[in-house]
Amino acid sequence: MEFFEDLLRLLDSKMTTPQPYGWFHLLWFAASILVGVVLCCTHKKGDDARVRRTVLITAITVTVMEIYKQINYSFSYENGIEFYYQWYIFPWQFCSTPLFVGLIAGFTKKGLVHRATNAYLATYALFAGLCVMCYPTTVFTRTIGINIQTMFCHGSMITVAIYLLGSGYVKANKKTFLQAATVFAIAVGIAVILNEIGYRTGLTNDHFFNMFYISPYCDPHLPVYSTVQQYVPFPYCLFIYIAGFSAAVAIILLAVKGIEVLAKKKVNV
Repeated sequence: MEFFEDLLRLLDSKMTTPQPYGWFHLLWFAASILVGVVLCCTHKKGDDARVRRTVLITAITVTVMEIYKQINYSFSYENGIEFYYQWYIFPWQFCSTPLFVGLIAGFTKKGLVHRATNAYLATYALFAGLCVMCYPTTVFTRTIGINIQTMFCHGSMITVAIYLLGSGYVKANKKTFLQAATVFAIAVGIAVILNEIGYRTGLTNDHFFNMFYISPYCDPHLPVYSTVQQYVPFPYCLFIYIAGFSAAVAIILLAVKGIEVLAKKKVNV
């Protein structure tokens, strides 16, 4: 029991809260891009086993770090060690989905599910990672492990996406967009169901439980979308949410396609 208590306190070790665009943030941001580029440069065409292994190892590492986060947030140490689950950290947010999708992509054989999950990791997960890594105003705390966890998990979304797109394993085309959008729609659907369960069971009376931050039963939270949520009925809000995120992903794919075209022109010159 004493060992368990010491371990929990070690996992809750403190540091000065990192600042956005400080050395801690920028180091992780740069590393996430650099590792993705290195993976692309050392990738062998048609090396399915290596891609699968990379995605799976990343997903397993993110899973372990998510378990640590759940443990850390669930224990307090002011009056001894007490357990109290913080429902707002329930792992079904937009940025949590690469954990589950990555495991599916890593374990499934080649086929529609494998292609769709990898398409999601290369697009929607990339957008999620970029949103946080470019604007990390709410993710940093005084806990060392949580800061490492949030930077690794969000940074790895960028790393994996760069690898999948840069190596050509995932193509920047319409099929990729449709497959990824299907996975995203399923993920949003699950979030809607969880939010409804949270409301019907009374969970939201005492806890902040707002998966994907789209629950009509909670105060608006997301930038931009929160403004829409105040004036537009929920079903239409949900459509705007999906359409907005999908538009961002479409722009990303167009940008990647443009880079590919320019690269080919330079090679042919």
